[in-house]
Amino acid sequence: MDSILHHETVLEHNRRYIPGGISSVNRAIDPAITFTKGEGAYLWDAAGKRYIDYHAGFAPYFLGHNFAPINEAAAAALKGGDSLFGAGPSKAEGLLAELICRNVPAVQKVTFLNTGSEATSLAIRIGRAVTQRSHIIVMQGGYNGNHDELACNVFNSLAEIGPRVSPGEYPLRPLGAGTTIEQTHFVHAINYNDLESVRYICRRFPIAALITEPLLQNIGVVKPQPGYLEGLRDLADEFGFLLVFDEVKTGFRHALGGYSQVCGVKPDLVVYGKAVANGFPLALVGGKAEYMDSIIDPDPTRRPFVAGTYNGHPVAVAAATETVRYLAANKDKIYPKMEAMGAAMEAGITGIFARRGVTACVARQGSAFSFYMMAKPPRDLHDIIEGHDFARDVALRRALIQRGVFFVPIATKQCSLSAAHSDADVEFTLEQFESAVKAIW
Repeated sequence: MDSILHHETVLEHNRRYIPGGISSVNRAIDPAITFTKGEGAYLWDAAGKRYIDYHAGFAPYFLGHNFAPINEAAAAALKGGDSLFGAGPSKAEGLLAELICRNVPAVQKVTFLNTGSEATSLAIRIGRAVTQRSHIIVMQGGYNGNHDELACNVFNSLAEIGPRVSPGEYPLRPLGAGTTIEQTHFVHAINYNDLESVRYICRRFPIAALITEPLLQNIGVVKPQPGYLEGLRDLADEFGFLLVFDEVKTGFRHALGGYSQVCGVKPDLVVYGKAVANGFPLALVGGKAEYMDSIIDPDPTRRPFVAGTYNGHPVAVAAATETVRYLAANKDKIYPKMEAMGAAMEAGITGIFARRGVTACVARQGSAFSFYMMAKPPRDLHDIIEGHDFARDVALRRALIQRGVFFVPIATKQCSLSAAHSDADVEFTLEQFESAVKAIW
């Protein structure tokens, strides 16, 4: 071990050389834990303690950490002489594009990027190029990337955004300093599940695109009410804006064709990331060919710019190709298994809360679940702000971490099962959950 680390803990070393002690501030948690290994459904920290992992690195590990077939495919890409050629299309990219278009009904053409933030940014750019409009609609509590115009209204207090208004919009609240979003006035934040506010905004501004997670998973699991997504599709057609589904979290986790396949509503553009390459850095924008072809429009005034040195990196492309192949070959086994384990977790947690006399509920879609200290699942961010006990939520998560179950200690964040979890893992988790609830209440 390095001599520095002989005299300092890993965290002390990181705090000395990295602002905040971590290289990416979205990974800041309390208690601070330095993980050193991930395998299947488990994580190990620097002290050697093992945890059952339900965070999954913000959810990409649908098949589990370091899934051998995917790691082997990535390694083979390098051993076989593939490289980042930096000119011309690669054979590997073409194969992956064909697999995506064949298996995802919402995608006729596709382009590859590295991160979800890059992909959502491009989707908005395409929407503006196609419609020749500037304004966009986002959802309160949704997270669609870290760039200026989408990093807003992610999680706010009533003092910041005010009480629920419908129809109407909310004050823009940037996610951090250094943005110009409050000056440009092109972004409009409304609540999820509120069709009347979409119509309200569209009557007042030329809307290029509406972007939303079809299932709002940034604040747990908030489901669309009956007819909501269909209503968005109708409004997009009526007012001429592009409907963009941000499936960075939902894609491939709920179905090989994404949540759009589950709900039966086809967006104009769709964004995938995370689970598409089971943890390797790859994202994509896909959708209707007429809109995707704007990327190669011969008129430069209508052509959205797309660039990135590492777009289509051979290691990530190989990982994504094997992920899609594996899911396609095993979908009839994997997705029913995930539904069964998710249902067992939901029933178990619901029963624990009931036995302890705690007013709480579980919201779940397949392998993704969350709990709220509320009598029923929320419909939007305001329901959560007004009804959820954030302090107890975090206290419960920390108690679980002490017991070897890693729910990321951030209130309302979704928990994610993987295909690597077992029934025994779920059983152990529920035992620890009951113990934690008993300790907190």
